[in-house]
Amino acid sequence: MTLTAPHPKPITREEFQQISDLLVRRTGIRLTPGKESLVMGRLDKRLRQLGITTYREYFDLLQRPEEPELHQAIDLLTTNETFFFREPRHFDYLREVILPAHPAHRPFRLWSAASSSGEEAYTAAMVLADALPTTPWEVVGTDVSARVVASAQRGLYPIKAAERIPLPLLRRYCRKGREEYDGLMAIAPEIRVRTTFVRANLMDNLQGLGRFDVIFLRNVMIYFGADTKVALVERLEEMLQPGGHLIVSLSETLKGITSRLTMVEPSVYCRTGADGV
Repeated sequence: MTLTAPHPKPITREEFQQISDLLVRRTGIRLTPGKESLVMGRLDKRLRQLGITTYREYFDLLQRPEEPELHQAIDLLTTNETFFFREPRHFDYLREVILPAHPAHRPFRLWSAASSSGEEAYTAAMVLADALPTTPWEVVGTDVSARVVASAQRGLYPIKAAERIPLPLLRRYCRKGREEYDGLMAIAPEIRVRTTFVRANLMDNLQGLGRFDVIFLRNVMIYFGADTKVALVERLEEMLQPGGHLIVSLSETLKGITSRLTMVEPSVYCRTGADGV
């Protein structure tokens, strides 16, 4: 007879605040009051697996030095909803405005800075492959969640995900799964070979990733406080090539943040000035 582990006790206000404060310190993401049910819904199964009955015990576990469980908690608590060609106006702007102005002799680099399970990065990669047939290009995707990074690296998606991909790009850059991959769609090898995914925390210094012509940072800053937004934009600005673009969600803005980024249309910002200016 298999015994079912008991459900943890409901999270208290103090426990919620402790976990929220820990998450914002490590990722910049702030869980506001009212998200208690979300936290319990995402952590309940994990606490039962560990045989822990209170969120205070779990918080104490996360506090231990070099505790790998912290990465598991971040994986469970971070939001990862995404899909191919989300907010398509941004990809139209990339294709119609940014890419035609790019010098043909210089490789084009794009960073999907919160890539989740990879749909945004692969969408951009399809656009680049289609628009830059003779220019070298690279897409880098990063996310704080090791789980979704591993999923993105596989490049496998439910066949239903194909519905949002324009038919010419779908035929050229996606493959329908067969046999054990029936019901799945695979990103074509020529796209995957130029698209790299790594686990990275936006709160860290990521200068090692290099400079980019475009950075996508969409549907991320809505979870950050004002000070975190300012610090993040300062770091990303330095990672843009002069004349490079930062693209945020249509529901986001950099209003009130002083930088060398000038809005060229809603949610699209261009880095003005040369280095050191």
